[in-house]
Amino acid sequence: MPRRTAYAVFAALAAVVVLVSTAIFVGVGGRDRNVNESAQGTRNSAAPASSGSWVGTWSTSAAAAEPNTLRGLSGMSIRNVVHTSIGGTGARIQLSNLYSARPLTITHASLALAAAPSNPTAAAGTMRRLTFDNRSWVTIPPGQAATSDPVRMNIPTAADLLITIYAPQASGSVTYHPHARQTSYLARGDRTEDTAGAAYTEQSPFWRYLSAVDVWSKEAQGSVAVLGDSITDGITSTAGANHRWTDFLAERLRTEPGAPRLGVLNQGISGNRVLSDGTQFPPNNPSGLSRFSRDVLDRTNVKAVIIELGVNDILRIPHQTDPNKIVDGLRRLTEQAHARGLRVIGATLSPFYGHRGYTPLLDSVRERVNAEIRAGKVFDEVVDFDKALRDPAQPLRLRPAYDSGDHLHPSDEGYRAMARALPLDYLRGSAAAEL
Repeated sequence: MPRRTAYAVFAALAAVVVLVSTAIFVGVGGRDRNVNESAQGTRNSAAPASSGSWVGTWSTSAAAAEPNTLRGLSGMSIRNVVHTSIGGTGARIQLSNLYSARPLTITHASLALAAAPSNPTAAAGTMRRLTFDNRSWVTIPPGQAATSDPVRMNIPTAADLLITIYAPQASGSVTYHPHARQTSYLARGDRTEDTAGAAYTEQSPFWRYLSAVDVWSKEAQGSVAVLGDSITDGITSTAGANHRWTDFLAERLRTEPGAPRLGVLNQGISGNRVLSDGTQFPPNNPSGLSRFSRDVLDRTNVKAVIIELGVNDILRIPHQTDPNKIVDGLRRLTEQAHARGLRVIGATLSPFYGHRGYTPLLDSVRERVNAEIRAGKVFDEVVDFDKALRDPAQPLRLRPAYDSGDHLHPSDEGYRAMARALPLDYLRGSAAAEL
């Protein structure tokens, strides 16, 4: 069966399950007071009524203000396409207005299961209107975020969701994540609850405003949040295929016997550094240190942290050539996580010989940072991405099969090798270790 056909069948079956479960929920005990009704009188939102917890299934980091959007994208429906790492029986979303100097008013928002991968059409029976404090609209102040009310819906694992928002009036700059490696869509006018994708004629490589999706789960223990740069962002992975190394990690957590049940949250930003922010205010591409609390520690039900960061401190101008400063920054991240009772798995810095920024001096900085990491002086546990990716015959460079071609970023197979390199037992720790 072709992949797209199989996905469509799967989505249709999921829709049937949603309808049946909703009918059972509505039919037993009458109307639930936690369920909101839309203007059309349909029941569209419910706080989960059974045991479980909220778990992050997807998230991204607000990276910058989108260029040429000083007045926002008024009068456009923005349909973000995102991929779940874990499933549940309810969902809620977070919207961010971090990079705007003006309030953002969303008057209509929805969530649905995509009928096929990377497709703007919703699977039959899965469209849900989203509310905020029992209202169909929300105004998000500059620099702030807002979380929707929960909706009752069966969210499959490893499926594409459509999160659509509409703002009728001009606002400030659009908060976005530029390197999504996923096609999202735009439509003119309020097409928020369109189940057909015909109106969504404009494609986009960005995620706009959306920063997180949580699910209500009885099975998941929590989530693992990954702080990283373009290697975690998956900048050279196949677009639309979900082949970032964090996607392969989520696959392992779903399929390997005995693996901990965790959602995976990708908090990578291309070009990100441990120590230095980008320009503007608030800074675009904020440093790992400045965004760690917002992007990692404050995510929903985080149980473990992975840090893959430091190579841009070396490669980007001005070059940081003091390895002790990079290592000190990484230790400060670990200390912040320890203050929340979280263990930290840290990654060694992978090779970049052959990259246009390579020099022997810069590579020596990388090697010295790695020596400190391997010595156990920085993180609770170490995942050795340098060892997993380097060419055994020429250890200063990436293995050819793992090289995307720019001699810095991995290929899809390289990203898979990164996920394989992480011992899953590292994610089981429930408390910070003594360094």
